[in-house]
Amino acid sequence: MIPFCRHILSNGLRVLHHYDASTRMTALNVLYDVGSKDESPERTGFAHLFEHLMFGGSVNIPDFDTPLQKAGGENNAWTSNDVTNYYTVAPTHNIETAFWLESDRMLSLAFSPESLAVQKQVVIEEFKQRNLNQPYGDAFLLLRPMAYRVHPYRWPVIGKNVSHIADASLDEVKQFFFAHYAPNNAILCISGSLPFGRAVALCEKWFAPIPRREIARRDLPQEPVQTEARRQTVERAVPLDAIFKAYHMVDRRHPDYQGYDALSDILASGRSSRLYRRLVIEKKLFTEIDCSITGDIEPGLFLLKAKLSPGVSLEQGDEAIEEELRRVQEQTLEKRELDKVVNRFESNDLFSNLHYLNKATNLAYYELLGGAENIDKEVDRYKKLTPGDLQRIASTLFVPENSSTLWYKSVSAPQGATMKNF
Repeated sequence: MIPFCRHILSNGLRVLHHYDASTRMTALNVLYDVGSKDESPERTGFAHLFEHLMFGGSVNIPDFDTPLQKAGGENNAWTSNDVTNYYTVAPTHNIETAFWLESDRMLSLAFSPESLAVQKQVVIEEFKQRNLNQPYGDAFLLLRPMAYRVHPYRWPVIGKNVSHIADASLDEVKQFFFAHYAPNNAILCISGSLPFGRAVALCEKWFAPIPRREIARRDLPQEPVQTEARRQTVERAVPLDAIFKAYHMVDRRHPDYQGYDALSDILASGRSSRLYRRLVIEKKLFTEIDCSITGDIEPGLFLLKAKLSPGVSLEQGDEAIEEELRRVQEQTLEKRELDKVVNRFESNDLFSNLHYLNKATNLAYYELLGGAENIDKEVDRYKKLTPGDLQRIASTLFVPENSSTLWYKSVSAPQGATMKNF
């Protein structure tokens, strides 16, 4: 069990506190309830852009990193479809520096044209490097809009294309900030050797003066039930043919969520998993195969990706995958397969919650999901799963009309080219 205290400021900022006497450090994790799903279809990639802008200077502090480094601290951030998360770590005796820095960028950014220009270029180069200039990099740029037709999950976190960031104006950026980055749209979790009373006093000093803001109303279009299989084939200058599949699944709060997660591990997580053992090791149809879930708060995707062995056709590979998925639908899994996955999750969960920073991040996320106290119930949800639960899930998940399949066909690159961009 992870003990914590909760304190809510008058401006709506939710504060969680976990005391950890085993360290001389303290972490501040600020989770903003804004992700790529909150963007306009004509201006995607803004949440990820702000992951960078928040380090480019705030209203009273031109340089975020230098004061923190002088205090012996470090920081980082990440963005998802659903949230943007920032953390700052420093020795406990210098932790007020982190409160000062985090509160000032929650109050307002500097919004200078120079900072925007620099961070736009950083994001554009990241987009090109990750999605355009490496093998298979555009696969999920293609697969997401196949699976989603109306929901904003149809574009990736980094955005649809670079023009949405390149053409973004300073006024648009300001509007996005003040519509989402506010104390009443954030969760601050403090974990480490800072006592609760001192933590509350610092929160009141640095965060309480920040005014509440009117948060943009979230009215997401609901994705219609998919009623037919979707397919697409593309040609790229990549080493091997590949198959990417997406199946619609439940949302993060659904009682079956843990079952989908466990099923993905049973099928293709490690050399002893079903698909790897049968299709890579025994039949040698693929060089690698993997399953995962997107883990989104809204209804997400169950993903499968595989690279074919030389000489194996896309048709052969796809049929072999479908055969194995039918097997899971028709035959009950062995209890030992499920036990192995559940035991591994329990071990990973234990180790992930040992470090004070991980506890700060995880508590904040569970608070967003409905209550930080639920972090202690997650392992039990996995332990309650039965082979019958997973067969029931597979029977509704792996049906043709619920699938989107991308065939990624290898072709020779033109002389001097590395890959063919879409």
